[in-house]
Amino acid sequence: MLTMQRASVPLEASLPPSILTILGVIMYLRFGWVLGHVGLANTLLIVTISTSITLLTGLSISAIATDQVVRAGGAYYMISRSLGIETGGAVGIPLFFAQALSVALYTLGFAESVVRIFPTLNLTLVALIVTVLVTLLALQSAEIAIKAQYFIMAAIALSLICLVFGHTAEPTAAAATVEVEVGSVGFWEVLAVFFPAVTGIMSGVNMSGDLKNPSKAIPVGTLAAIGVGYVIYMLIPLTLQFRAEPVDLIGDPLIMRRIALWGDSILLGVWGATLSSAIGSILGAPRVLQALARDGVLPKSLKWLGKGDGPNDEPRLGTWFTLGIALAAVTIGDLNVIAPVLTMFFLTTYMVLNVSAGIEGFLRSPSFRPTFKVPWLLSLLGAVGCISIMFLINAMATVVAAVIVLGIYLWLERREIEGTWGGCATGCVDVFDSNRTLSHQGAAGFEKLATSSAGIFRSPYEALAFVGYGECPDAPARVIYRRQRLARG
Repeated sequence: MLTMQRASVPLEASLPPSILTILGVIMYLRFGWVLGHVGLANTLLIVTISTSITLLTGLSISAIATDQVVRAGGAYYMISRSLGIETGGAVGIPLFFAQALSVALYTLGFAESVVRIFPTLNLTLVALIVTVLVTLLALQSAEIAIKAQYFIMAAIALSLICLVFGHTAEPTAAAATVEVEVGSVGFWEVLAVFFPAVTGIMSGVNMSGDLKNPSKAIPVGTLAAIGVGYVIYMLIPLTLQFRAEPVDLIGDPLIMRRIALWGDSILLGVWGATLSSAIGSILGAPRVLQALARDGVLPKSLKWLGKGDGPNDEPRLGTWFTLGIALAAVTIGDLNVIAPVLTMFFLTTYMVLNVSAGIEGFLRSPSFRPTFKVPWLLSLLGAVGCISIMFLINAMATVVAAVIVLGIYLWLERREIEGTWGGCATGCVDVFDSNRTLSHQGAAGFEKLATSSAGIFRSPYEALAFVGYGECPDAPARVIYRRQRLARG
């Protein structure tokens, strides 16, 4: 079973990575593009649809996080302990690549903004250098990187205030010469580019192994980030709509700089947001990779990626591996190409997270008792929403994503990886089988049950109390109630 020492990162540490990844490159460099192509009403609809999917997923994440001890690996850990290691691995591997590609998305956004100020610079070269620098910062310490994000939050707040109290953008000769066809990009294509803007919640979730109390920090940080992000994303289009023409919104990625009260505050915001988002992703991706390696999901030749260094068990080797993938993606050099790919990866992860929480809630599994309760219908609604949007964005890409996930699942199933936890399909059966046979096995049977119940119950005492053997003072009252209810038939 995966074990690691807890880091001393504070409770609220899941909020900065989430909110700063949400308020990132898409907000600063593509919001005008979205508004210019589809108009105000459709932009608000895109924000609402995207945030609704994220909110439903956030609720499912909160339910799963408050039901079990959440260790390193974030969404992968949650899914693998609920639906089994095959399903967890089938989603965890694409999730890792999505996080790694996110690093490239954000550093390319940073480079794009820099090159617009200094046209003589090479966009790809700037992005490559910045990718290496944020990786070196992440390698120093997760705690140091998170603390740095508080200063970045201040810069983003300043830029948003300057935007709200800004003025109408003056038309420029350069903008007039740009050939832009307003409305040439369709609604769902625009949504595909925008959606990565609301996927920042995964940055906080993936820091689960570095939180003091992830079962409390993840729900609070995740839902707070979604709420704050939605309010800001509904206000920005209203601000831009009446201060710039559609052709300027589409043609000038830094249109906010021409609108803001202090134009250079937007540069501080966009640079801070893109760098913080890149840091959040470079912190999260290696931790997912570390969990995959430790659970034996990755091939044996990659087992070294599960190694942790220092008192906080930081995945330094995994970080270098993630850097290599990010650098390869940077060479693509186009935000509009990378963003839709990320959308498909994240929607796939969201779908399975919602399915996991929905199935657990529907079956009313004895092992699923979250303190943050969510109706199973909401979770399944989130899953249906994810798959529907995927087909509406790109049916072929959805099929390809499904084939990839299914292929990984079948590959893991053929390898017959054994976990020491029980999923929702097997947990109850294992416990009741133990109840029937325990009396014939003596002390060895008790030891076996205590070991095999890890992940189904919060402690061996819970497992023993549930099946009705012995006095277990460490078992909480809810377990005694469950046992009594079972005895009554």
